[in-house]
Formats: sequence, C-alpha cells, structure tokens
Amino acid sequence: MPERTTVRLPEDLVRRAKRKALAEGRSLTALIEDGLRRVLDDRAPRVRAKRVLAPVSSATGGLMPGVSLDDGAALQELEDLQTAGRLR
Repeated sequence: MPERTTVRLPEDLVRRAKRKALAEGRSLTALIEDGLRRVLDDRAPRVRAKRVLAPVSSATGGLMPGVSLDDGAALQELEDLQTAGRLR
C-alpha cells in the first residue's frame, strides 16, 4: 500500500506542477512520483535543462507586455501554458 506523506512546496511550483499534470492527463501524484523516480534512478540519463525563450511581440520586436526576464518561474509558466494550449 502506498505511503501517505506531506511535503511543503512553493506555491508557484505546485501551481506549475498541477498545470503540467493536467496538460498530460495525469494526476499530480503521478507527476511527483515520476519525478522522484527519475532523480533517484542512477541509471537514468541526465536531462539538460531546456532553454526558455521569452515571448516576443511581433508588433514592437521587444518583449511581450508584462514579461520580465528577471522572473524565470513566470517565463516557464508561460511556456507551460503555451504547451498545454497546443495539446488541446
């Protein structure tokens, strides 16, 4: 029987994880379990972090309004939302 435990995570991380789980059609528990298995499996190949490019306005050629390069979590969330939108 699976063990039940409590973890404390930053709100933005939980929010992003829930969106990713929803976009992939699985539970938050399954997402967390998969992540833990990957981290703990010494045989798993190391995955390089994917570069996140900031959204660029086609009108001005600069960053989209409200986008800050100083907020990496917000940039990742934008990418997650775009990916989820393409999956629908």
